[in-house]
Amino acid sequence: MNQEPSVLDYVKSLFRGKPIKIPYADESAQVSQPLVEQPPEQPPEQPITMDEQVAPPPKLPAQKISLPWRSLLALGLALAAQISLQPRPDRSWLLGVVLYLLAGVCLVWAVWKGELSPADLPAAQNQHENYRVRARWLYVSLPLALAAFLTLGGNRFNKLNFTLWMLAIIFTCLAFWQGEYPFVGWWRWLKLHLHLPWKLSISAWTLLVVGSVLLVVFFRTYRIDQVPPEMVSDHAEKLLDVWDVLHGQTSIFFPRNTGREALQMYLTAAIIQFLHTGYTFLSLKMGTVLAGLLTLPFLYLLGKEFGNKRIGLFAVLFAGMAYWPNVISRVGLRFPLYPLFVAPVLYYLIRGLRTSKRNDFLLAGVFLGIGLHGYTPVRILPIVILITIAIYLLHAPASGKRLQTIAGLLVLVLISLIIFLPLVRFFIEYPTIFDLRAFSRLGTTERPLPGPALLIFLKNLWNASIMFFWSDGQIWVHSVTNHPALDVISAGLYFLGVVLLLVRYIRQRPWQDLVLLLSVPLLMLPSILSLAFPDENPALNRAAGAIVPVFLIVAISLDGLMSAIERRLPSKTGAVLSWALAITLIFISGLGNYDLVFNQYQRSYELSSWNTSEMGKVVSDFGTMYGSTETAYVVPYPYWVDTRLVGMNAGDPTRDYAIPLDQIAATLGDPRPKMFLVNLEDRPNLDLLRQLFPQGNLSKYKSKVGKDFYIYMVPPASNISGLIPFAIRSSSP
Repeated sequence: MNQEPSVLDYVKSLFRGKPIKIPYADESAQVSQPLVEQPPEQPPEQPITMDEQVAPPPKLPAQKISLPWRSLLALGLALAAQISLQPRPDRSWLLGVVLYLLAGVCLVWAVWKGELSPADLPAAQNQHENYRVRARWLYVSLPLALAAFLTLGGNRFNKLNFTLWMLAIIFTCLAFWQGEYPFVGWWRWLKLHLHLPWKLSISAWTLLVVGSVLLVVFFRTYRIDQVPPEMVSDHAEKLLDVWDVLHGQTSIFFPRNTGREALQMYLTAAIIQFLHTGYTFLSLKMGTVLAGLLTLPFLYLLGKEFGNKRIGLFAVLFAGMAYWPNVISRVGLRFPLYPLFVAPVLYYLIRGLRTSKRNDFLLAGVFLGIGLHGYTPVRILPIVILITIAIYLLHAPASGKRLQTIAGLLVLVLISLIIFLPLVRFFIEYPTIFDLRAFSRLGTTERPLPGPALLIFLKNLWNASIMFFWSDGQIWVHSVTNHPALDVISAGLYFLGVVLLLVRYIRQRPWQDLVLLLSVPLLMLPSILSLAFPDENPALNRAAGAIVPVFLIVAISLDGLMSAIERRLPSKTGAVLSWALAITLIFISGLGNYDLVFNQYQRSYELSSWNTSEMGKVVSDFGTMYGSTETAYVVPYPYWVDTRLVGMNAGDPTRDYAIPLDQIAATLGDPRPKMFLVNLEDRPNLDLLRQLFPQGNLSKYKSKVGKDFYIYMVPPASNISGLIPFAIRSSSP
């Protein structure tokens, strides 16, 4: 006979510590023996009958499982919008705008329903400010700064003024640094960990970070010697400046070609000096690629400051693979020095405002001061800093800390001013040269404004704002012209991120969101303010500082989508699906950026640049064959090659291989073999060479990039006396 426990039996079993299992009603008929075997010493106190059946406990409601379909729909619409805006002959903006508007509506709907939100910002901290300084160091640093200023004249660094300047910087930092000196703490930490037993533990996150770093390094260094392939005139100016540095002309500011700050010249000089790479395109590229890579750790730290380490990792991945920062790093000019210093300045400034730590303001000032020696657009950073601090002061978290914030700003200004001191002295001595490059675009130095300044500014602002989705401009040196500045995935995520941050700011008023959103147009002002030459806007180089906030917004957007999936689905399933989405988007983004850099940009650059490397190789081979390149020449032709680059590619960085047309006949007196490189369209000078050197041999060099040129070879003169009368006769009336 089947028996089932009664309620009383179940209660008693609880007191004994051995609860009886209660079967469901539909299981009772299948029970053929007691459910729990009672120990002999504790027999049942009363018989169990079938009439005393117990109802099963109520079932718990099943966990609600649903995908965040509104958020995913917004993502799909944004990606479809950007696909419709990709360059093609019949491209139209209308469909893309409609789809983006629908994506924005879906995203707002998702936020309103509690389905989607960006990661929480780190909590504010209250660091006590005692307004004390180490006066002994300040008493030393200020006289040193004055002495450095007085000795920095003549646009030259020397041992004396450089030493005074460095000491002034060091002692100023020591005077204002709060707490233990940084190197002391770092050294103690290092000694402690050197004596501890080393434990190697590799987590999934560590593997993810290592894999991401390797992927980024691949994108930034792959085929670095070939992409891009040729130098342009700006590279010639840079290498001549580097030559001056390595031959004793240690300038503070380099006035060649409307003027340049010094940082890249000294960095490239160091690379040539220690790595022996010569005055080459590769030497320039190595320095700028390094600058681009050094930006990424601060981008990771900023990601943590705006949410979490996953945002930091995504920001590094998308920026590391992206065509925009990759190209401006590869081209070998000063462009990546702009985001290189924007990233740490913003990081330490925003962290300093959140934590009220004076040391963060000090470090922001250090990076600002160094950055002002890098690339002219960095001069917009002081304005960005002031606006950022003003935004913070107008928000609730600044309550009770406004005086402390102003004190931090003063520290930032002082240290950055001392680091900027050499350029201050140069500006006082040569104000026109210092401002020439900036004002040649902003004002009427080179040409009158092509229209009302306000209208040009507004149009430039619009064109710069849509460059992420529509067109990055017409400058082929550092862009795939008229292509969106972002790939399809990054552009879609950027749009969603902007909407997401706008909605959160409207609802919660976090000052960090407003700073991040406004920093994009502010950091693009060096491009937007090209009022005299509006066709040069947008320019990826002058807008490069915006790389930092743009890819932070991209990362915040993706992290928010992943979090929406993880909240809506059980932990393991949600994590798997969210990471599957992220990996898929990153993979597609990587493919798109690979094609942009290594196919489209490479082809565009080859078609637009002159093949001076091939000409330099021909000159170098001539020198190897005949022992000298002194009698190798390039016959100038309008809008053809920069003949200085021919020499640089031939290993002769200071020689301009152009021969003035009226000097060609003068080479008749040189009996050595001669070589003339001639443009295919230059028929008059080719005829002149044939008249002067009838024994010469004409051949066509077949270029790999379709830019052939003539080589006119003149053998050693065995009967030079017979050639001179011919020349005289040919030149006679």
